[in-house]
Amino acid sequence: MTQPERRDASMAYISDDAVMEEQRQCRRILQRFNFADRSDFEGLAAIVKELLGKSDHAFINPPFFCDYGKHIEVGKNFYANYNCTILDVAKVTIGDNCMLAPNVAIYTAGHPLHPVSRNSLYEYGIPVTIGNNVWIGGNAVILPGVTIGNNVVIGGGSVVTKDIPDWSLAAGNPCRVLRKITEEDKRYYFRDLEFDEEAWDTISKL
Repeated sequence: MTQPERRDASMAYISDDAVMEEQRQCRRILQRFNFADRSDFEGLAAIVKELLGKSDHAFINPPFFCDYGKHIEVGKNFYANYNCTILDVAKVTIGDNCMLAPNVAIYTAGHPLHPVSRNSLYEYGIPVTIGNNVWIGGNAVILPGVTIGNNVVIGGGSVVTKDIPDWSLAAGNPCRVLRKITEEDKRYYFRDLEFDEEAWDTISKL
């Protein structure tokens, strides 16, 4: 097997010339994206569509960093704020209506634990999956192999090492479920602050 084939099969692989050529192609696109006119929203969105493996009305605020781009698939209305990093050695699949706050990092890449194995230059990528309607807070880190369910909120600064079930508010290092998100939460926009009647009239019709 070639090294890219080993990588894509979630096997240990070495970043040889073929692997690095794929990364070089990605970096050329990122160079254009990260140095584009920040006020050209249409132009930025067009580069995002070129970069990602799958997207539908996705928008990313530069700067943005990834290894391949083509291994990232996002659903409808994806939004990533400033300084997002996605190490997409393996597939990163993100559902509809997901938001990433500034400085979110999603890592599929890793290295062996033992120093002898690690120094062999073998590395690996394990897929990450994120469901629909997920909001990931600022400076959160998602580690290899994690699955985050639908309708989840991950608190800022969290380090997500294990799967998070649907409808969960989760936070911490390591990240853990704090409670379930319920229908009662719909009425509030921040802690105990309720939507005003004008806003609630709009929300209640959704």
